[in-house]
Amino acid sequence: SLCYKKLSMSKKNSNVILKNRFSNYEELSHIYSTFKKKLNFFRKKTFLIAVSGGPDSLALTALAKSYSYENKCKIYYVLVDHNLRKNSSLEAISVKKLLKKNQINLNILKNKELIKKNVQSEARRIRYSLLTNFCKKRRIKTILTAHNFEDQVETFFIRLSRGSGLEGLSSMKQINKTNNNINLVRPLLDVKKIQLIKISKVIFGRFYKDPTNKNTKYLRTRIRNLKKSLETSGINYDQVFRSINNLASSRDTLELYFNKIYKDTVKKKKNKIFIRLEGFNSLNKEMKMRVFKKSIKDFTNSYYSPRSKKIFNLIDQIRAKKNPKLTLGGCIISREKNHIILKKEKKN
Repeated sequence: SLCYKKLSMSKKNSNVILKNRFSNYEELSHIYSTFKKKLNFFRKKTFLIAVSGGPDSLALTALAKSYSYENKCKIYYVLVDHNLRKNSSLEAISVKKLLKKNQINLNILKNKELIKKNVQSEARRIRYSLLTNFCKKRRIKTILTAHNFEDQVETFFIRLSRGSGLEGLSSMKQINKTNNNINLVRPLLDVKKIQLIKISKVIFGRFYKDPTNKNTKYLRTRIRNLKKSLETSGINYDQVFRSINNLASSRDTLELYFNKIYKDTVKKKKNKIFIRLEGFNSLNKEMKMRVFKKSIKDFTNSYYSPRSKKIFNLIDQIRAKKNPKLTLGGCIISREKNHIILKKEKKN
């Protein structure tokens, strides 16, 4: 079950610290100031904070609460109870009580789906589905998550191990749009975990530790466990982070070029996607893969697009077969005269 780590509570009243925007803590005040600039960019008065109870999400919760005092905005704090562990409901209530001490009301959403395989990816899919539905009902346009500096570097190594290209190795974007046109924002990507633990310590006096974070059956955990060895060997996380930002800059340049190609090559009519073969065949392998990735992701409203390897296989099959009828990512893909056509797979 989830255990919490008790920390020495600040003698100062935590609400006073939040109202004063961490002004007595130089390092934390700087983090808040950067956080505030990022949120001001959206010019929104309503946000949703994805809460788990870990130090990262509690730090995000504290920063958001402080922002709400200064900017008079409406913030919803939401925890998804995945119902994967025996005491998950009690754990969620425990986090709710902890936040209530700081006048923060936590909404708990319960997952009713049974997760049997691909636990982490399925849990993620369900979490974002529940959060976006919550947003739609309340017309919230922005979800904030607590992904941080270490998460970003770990994502880079995970994708490196899978043979990802530029898009994957650029790791997580600071701003994504979900297919419901909701902004998914990661304002803490440049903040280190040690700093987030400090914020949790100052405001809440404790945080919760998820035992699955230590389960070595997950690739992310195994990569996390390599951090000390990597840094001892001279592979420094700060340098890797710099490389990620350089790759992201190249990705953004390529994105502008790709968007023009996509507009010229792909059309949506009624319940079908048409990819113009003449334009598609003139593209290089990377651009063909990107056209399919975006087409399938947008058409099926998926949070994730299919893996590049599967798309490359698909492209090879389309080229090799005379009248291909293939399936990928919830789509039936066929070739007719001058177009590749995507239709949605019918669910049983």
